[in-house]
Amino acid sequence: MKQIIFSLFLLISSFLTAQNVDRTELLSTDNKMSFTLNMIRYYYAQKPDMPTIVEKGIVNMLKELDPHSIYISKEDVQKMNEPLVGNFDGVGISFQIMKDTIHVVDVIRGGPSEKVGVVAGDKILKVDDKFATGDTIKNDWVFKHLRGVKGTKVILTVERNGRKEPIVFEIIRDKIPITSVDTWFMLDKTLGYIRLDRFAQNSTQEVLDAIRDLKKQGMKELIFDLRGNGGGYLDVAFKLSDEFLSDDKLIVYTEGVSSPRYDFKAETKGEFEKGKLVILIDESSASASEIVSGAVQDWDRGVIVGRRSFGKGLVQRPFNLPDGSQIRLTTSRYFTPSGRCIQKPWDDGLDSYYNDYMKRYQHKELITPDSIKFPDSLKYTTFNKRIVYGGGGIMPDVFVPIDTSRASDYLINLRSKGIFNNFSMQWVDRNRESFLKQNPTFEDFNKTYASLNLMEEFSAFAKKEGVEQNQIKKEWVNSMVLDYIVKQTKDTAAQNYTSYQSYANELLTNAELLNQVIEKAKQEDEKMEEMMKKSDIYIEATLKAMIARNLYGINYYYQSIKDTDEGLQKAIQIIKDDKVYNSIISK
Repeated sequence: MKQIIFSLFLLISSFLTAQNVDRTELLSTDNKMSFTLNMIRYYYAQKPDMPTIVEKGIVNMLKELDPHSIYISKEDVQKMNEPLVGNFDGVGISFQIMKDTIHVVDVIRGGPSEKVGVVAGDKILKVDDKFATGDTIKNDWVFKHLRGVKGTKVILTVERNGRKEPIVFEIIRDKIPITSVDTWFMLDKTLGYIRLDRFAQNSTQEVLDAIRDLKKQGMKELIFDLRGNGGGYLDVAFKLSDEFLSDDKLIVYTEGVSSPRYDFKAETKGEFEKGKLVILIDESSASASEIVSGAVQDWDRGVIVGRRSFGKGLVQRPFNLPDGSQIRLTTSRYFTPSGRCIQKPWDDGLDSYYNDYMKRYQHKELITPDSIKFPDSLKYTTFNKRIVYGGGGIMPDVFVPIDTSRASDYLINLRSKGIFNNFSMQWVDRNRESFLKQNPTFEDFNKTYASLNLMEEFSAFAKKEGVEQNQIKKEWVNSMVLDYIVKQTKDTAAQNYTSYQSYANELLTNAELLNQVIEKAKQEDEKMEEMMKKSDIYIEATLKAMIARNLYGINYYYQSIKDTDEGLQKAIQIIKDDKVYNSIISK
């Protein structure tokens, strides 16, 4: 009911505001635009592509407003809405293309593919009468041919390990749910964990189901993970906040030149209004994620842990155009209960706005909070009189730096070349049936995995794919040492040498500098060894998590990786220490 009333309120207020627009200005700008379009249409030297010209014109007009007012073509409207609407019509599989072949990674429970017998590990050879292998097969091709109108038929021909002949499945497409809660599980006897990927249409119910299930398992405290969550529907953020805050507390308010202030207040008895709460955020947590974390922080309801959030405090409203395309126009800003608008500025242009992550990295903001400076003009206070700031994201109560020590070049290359994915999929493809017979549950997997000793096999696979640990270490140390030499000698000519060795040979006559270089190389080598030890721990955990995901489902990825997740471990440490937890929200 509240949503309907609010929609009517917006419609009426927009209409009344429109009446106040300067009629002279309105006629002048509209006539100017129409006149220009007609001049192009009737007098241009050749036949113009008017639909394209108009679309590009709209796109560029919206760019002049703000970073989040956008135009969506008719063809892309459904695709853009799917993750938020929460469903699409299709066959119900998750897939990955590896070496020109479509691999079924997961089959959605209760979906049309599961009903006919498609299983994870199947390789799709044909879709209807079209071959589905080769270098022309991309993600868009798969979406185009597997998705379709509910009730329509598609025929899949698949190859399965252990079967000599391909298997043919006739599948009737159906409505496929897209879940927004990645996983939930108990971290110990009283501490629950929920990870939300986005604020979609069904997110409120999904989170409620997760909370209720965790309560049945004995949950008294909760860690709510919003890292990487780019937002979604405003009303879903409001409803989820309501689950944590007691009645009549202000959650968020919106206000714009054409949209008078509207307050969203807690109005129902929430599922988790009591009990210790930690919310995890990072630089990719935006919009709706910031509404929830901002409300919880302003009311001192829980502790916010992580790094400063993205800083999106603009509200978009969709307007459908006659041809089926859509404009999402910023109509207001949202404000946290203390009055903070956390929209970051975009004065330096859109490129700078979207490259903010790199700027934060370069300014070392992701490593230390000391580099973050807020002016006093953006200072606000929480319910318990703690100081918080607006003007560019939610600053966490407890800062967790990004772990640069685990980001070795070896790990980066393993990720960028898809080594984790490829190895885990190939291993699971070969061993799925026999392994699951011996280890039908994730608990069995956890007990058995260490005995597999896969790291040696994984390293050999990576080396075969062109990623070798020792070579990367050597190149890294040499690069650091060469940089040191250049700085010490202030010899810019050194930058022209193609290798560390060629320049080092010319230093043999300079004993003092050579000793400095040797010492520097030793220091860098020790630093690299320490980094690689940490990186190796993370590599092993990631490999285990990828195999667990391919065998048992996405939710078990997070259960496998949790012990190496520094943000999560920090959250556990805080929530389990009553003295520390209470001191944070009351100081």
